[in-house]
Formats: sequence, structure tokens, C-alpha cells
Amino acid sequence: MLPRVNWKPFAIKTASQKPNFLSFIGYKAGMASAFVKDNTPDSMTKGKRIIIPVTILECPTMKILSVRFYKNKKIAKEVINEVLDKDLKRKIRMPKKKIDAKELIEKIEKENNFDEVRVVLYSEAKKTELKKTPDITEVAISGSNLNDKIKFIKENLTKEISINEVFPKGMVDLRGLTTGKGFSGAVKRFGIHYRNHKAEKGQRRVGSIGGWHPIGVRFTVPRAGGLGNFARMVLNSPIVSSKKFSAEDSIAKRVFMNYGQVKTDYIILKGSVQGPQKRQLILVSPLRASKKQNKKSFELIELR
Repeated sequence: MLPRVNWKPFAIKTASQKPNFLSFIGYKAGMASAFVKDNTPDSMTKGKRIIIPVTILECPTMKILSVRFYKNKKIAKEVINEVLDKDLKRKIRMPKKKIDAKELIEKIEKENNFDEVRVVLYSEAKKTELKKTPDITEVAISGSNLNDKIKFIKENLTKEISINEVFPKGMVDLRGLTTGKGFSGAVKRFGIHYRNHKAEKGQRRVGSIGGWHPIGVRFTVPRAGGLGNFARMVLNSPIVSSKKFSAEDSIAKRVFMNYGQVKTDYIILKGSVQGPQKRQLILVSPLRASKKQNKKSFELIELR
């Protein structure tokens, strides 16, 4: 359910930044109307209170599952973190010999026989009470200095990583699967026109699927088939608010349809995102940041 991310372009783009995780996993809770103060410079509504559509994503804390060292674009060595949840230990083959992960990382660092280092993170989905099985994804780290990256990994090896540490403000790209619509006809799937009411063998279908010679139907002919459940990206979604969960928040008392209540940290994004409620999405640092979207700044007053 989680699409892959090509981290190669991010290595060039984030070379000058400080080490930090470039991705996070969130679960779509639903949409709402937010009453905000517009602080966008040169905006027609600057300083005014406006209402905008927002999406709430619940983002439980994440932990490091393993550290991957790359050589010639392939995984040379992988160090599995021993401080794991019980559910994960049952599913993952742990090394027979108990070796301290920090010591093993330091040993590989001294050898200096690698080009890139990344981490595999898993979400603590149990805290949301949506499901028990965590979602796992590989995440790159910003910066170009490998020693600084490894130092950053060692500092966060046993820590719980929060969404407001990774994406406190700014924008994010969202990668995930769209809502599945099942088997659909050519009209809904490709938007073809209806045939004449006197047409033979149906109106909501293609008039001709091709010639008899050469035999076979070309892939360009609109046919019925599966619709939805596609991997898609929503680019440059402005962050309205990124908060740690508190029982006093109004969002804690809110019940979202087909989801329930938010029980962990959450992030509020302007606009809509792909997928139904409970869909897991990858929040990624923007690859092609839009200047227009980057200027947008909203101060959250309340959710409606």
C-alpha cells in the first residue's frame, strides 16, 4: 500500500541541509473546514480571517528498524536495530549473535567502504488503534556528509521520532494510492462519448475495437477494467499546523466518519489528498518546491 520513493534526486537537492529524515508515514483521518488567519505576503486576504478546506493526517511516532549502507547503488550491509517491538521481532529474522547496533555501525563507519546510508523506519500503528501491523518504508537522510548522517542515526537509534520534528512547517509531497473504484466501463474509465441511441450492442462502449487484419486489440483502445487504487502524488501541500497530541485539543474530541478519533500526533494540510479514510500515505520533503505555495502561511484558529 506504500509506494516506493526514488531517493537519488533528493541526495543532490538536500546536500546543503542539516541531517534529518526526509519522509514520514501518516494515516488519513478525514477533511474539515479550518478557520485561519492568512499571513501570506502580498495576499488579497493578508491579515484577515478566512475559511479553507484542510485534511487531517494522524502521524504516530516512528522508530528505526534498520540502517542500510549502500555501495555502487546496492545494499552492502544492513544493521538491524535490536530495540524493536515484540510484534516486529516475531516477523523479522534477527541475527543469532546479539551484537550492539551502535558498535556495529561504528565498525562499518571505520571501514569507510560505502557511498550512501539510509534508514528503514516503521510506524507505531498500534497507538492509533487502527491496526497492529506497522507500515515500513526506507527513508533517506538530508545532507552530504556521511559522518554527520551516521552521527544523526546513532542519536535517534532508540528514540521515538515525531512528525513535528521532521515537518514542523513548510510544505510536503504526498505519495500514496488513490481510492479503488473496482471494475468500470469505458465511459467512466476514459471519458468516451455515448453512442447513438439506435446503436447496436450497447451505448456505453466503443464502436470499433480495431480491424480484423492484423488480428488483435491494441492497448490504445478504451476498454472496461479496473479503476482507481493507482499510485499518485500530490505536490506542494502547505502545512497549516503540525502538533503533538494533547487531550485538550478540539481535534481529540472530534469523531471522523469511517475513522474514529485521533489519538496520536497529527498534521493538518491545506486542501485534499488522495485515498479514502485510514489510507496510509508517505509525507515526503518537496522535490520541486513551488515558490507560490511556499509563500503561503496560515495561522490556525479553530477547526469547524
